[in-house]
Amino acid sequence: MHLNHAPDAPPADEIDFATFLKADIRVGTIVSVEAFPEARKPSYRLRIDFGPAIGEKTSCAQIVANYTPDDLEGRQVAAVVNFPPRQIGPAMSEVLTLGFADERGEVVLFAPDSAVPNGSRLF
Repeated sequence: MHLNHAPDAPPADEIDFATFLKADIRVGTIVSVEAFPEARKPSYRLRIDFGPAIGEKTSCAQIVANYTPDDLEGRQVAAVVNFPPRQIGPAMSEVLTLGFADERGEVVLFAPDSAVPNGSRLF
């Protein structure tokens, strides 16, 4: 499945609120960042702390165009935490880190504009 990330993309199919609530979107703090040269596109392996209920999870993210490892460590991000783990080359991605495409089509991370407790759920 390929999603159109362009700002002029048509809206997705309508869903009901109960379906939306099935996506468990939480905030976590990036605790470590590693280069991921084995990925098809330039990527990082992130270790994200989602608090005591969920713990630390790994995410593979194609965000190298807009972020350095120093930009990312300690930063809060939003992620879907209830997708099944996905094999990305030799790594396992346990959560989907969320972002929006900038004018070049590169990812800009989605995060709260003020600090919130790790594990806080989007509503």
